[in-house]
Amino acid sequence: MNQKGQLDLQNLSKSKPVYMIGIGGISMSALALILKQAGFAVCGSDFKESDMTAFLQKQGIQVHIGHRAENIGEVSAVVYTAAIKEDNPELACARTLDVPVVERAVLLGEIMKWYQTPIAVSGTHGKTTTTSMLSEVMMAAEADPTILVGGILPSIGGNMRIGGKEYLVTEACEYCGSFLQFNPKISLILNVEEDHLDYFKDIHDIVDCFHAFAMKTPIDGLNVVNADDPEAMASVQGTAAKMLTFSVLNTEADFAATDVAFNEDGCAEFTVLKQGAFFMNATLSVPGIHNVKNALAVIAAADYMGISTVAMQEGFNQFKGTKRRFEQRGMFNGAYVIDDYAHHPTEIRTTLQTAKKAAGNGRVWCVFQPHTYTRAFKLRTEFAESFTECDGVIVVDIYAAREKDTGLISSEELSVDIQNFSHNAQYADNFETAETMLKAWAKPGDYLLTLGAGDVNKICANLVRQGAQ
Repeated sequence: MNQKGQLDLQNLSKSKPVYMIGIGGISMSALALILKQAGFAVCGSDFKESDMTAFLQKQGIQVHIGHRAENIGEVSAVVYTAAIKEDNPELACARTLDVPVVERAVLLGEIMKWYQTPIAVSGTHGKTTTTSMLSEVMMAAEADPTILVGGILPSIGGNMRIGGKEYLVTEACEYCGSFLQFNPKISLILNVEEDHLDYFKDIHDIVDCFHAFAMKTPIDGLNVVNADDPEAMASVQGTAAKMLTFSVLNTEADFAATDVAFNEDGCAEFTVLKQGAFFMNATLSVPGIHNVKNALAVIAAADYMGISTVAMQEGFNQFKGTKRRFEQRGMFNGAYVIDDYAHHPTEIRTTLQTAKKAAGNGRVWCVFQPHTYTRAFKLRTEFAESFTECDGVIVVDIYAAREKDTGLISSEELSVDIQNFSHNAQYADNFETAETMLKAWAKPGDYLLTLGAGDVNKICANLVRQGAQ
């Protein structure tokens, strides 16, 4: 045990607390609660108060607001998120101590060793939805999974569930190679595309990273992979573990969807083939063809675990979405107000296609908040081509997240790119202006969307509040 990025929970003293920098984050908070439930003392800090920091404090976990070196005190280990920079005063202080100092993914990788069957859901898109969908199926099967999800799943009342010691289900993010610290028995690879280009050099670098992740699955484990995604298939070449493929295009995949039909809400009904033979009829409670793909990945993993088709369908019935994933927030002037986390060109196209299908004769309007300067700049052309399925898009300023303004791209320039391609874009320099424009467009039966991983969903809340007055 040392501070060089290693952690041994089995031999870690419980007499002093594990200190978590960024404890209010969606993943860190869940890990904090798991550690506490396992008998570890836990404390930490976050840069601002939130509902999550308040909840942690109610669970008996001390949370400092603001990052200060004096917060650390005597600790057994320090865990930090990828967003924490080396000049953070708490991290700098931790580096001087004779204790393990590790990134969040290292801690999660160690926790995975506590479970007989750890399951990791990876992919450029769809991780939260698929993790949640699989969790619902496993709960319907009374498998008692421990769940770590990167969003709010209503059926578990939050972002985590502590279950038994057989199954753990978690998202596996590729950013900074975090998932290479994991120890899964079952790995799902939903898709592999260009993203996080502030860390990866190009698509080849990303495929190599996913390949290294797939290689982490042991020979007696399972990789579930999207046969319709060439990069995903490339990432599993040469791996030793058993592999199951899924597809909505090719019935030769291990699990394939045929006879796909959509109801008036855009939710799919389809037939599932297993190795070419009838397996089950499935009906989803969330819209879009992308969720057919997600469901097939879930079906492949669930069947491998011996879960019945009855429990699978029960789980699909229960799963009606997570927060910020095509989440209907309410109504405004007879129009549906939808919030979606989509912040990558592929996600945007998929979300708008789903909205267009659901809207029928209604129109689709959206406010888009780009997420990070690097993504906006390096995928500039792809973003410009992503909004053809909406009637109008308002682009607001970039949500910087972990970055600073590079000066290479602005939302105003991005709006011009979109306008040149699909002739439906405008720029707004603040949320108030964007909201006013959206309200002027809204008619009964229309869909009003906010898209982005930042705080653009504030507009949804305002619209719904005004619509209820």
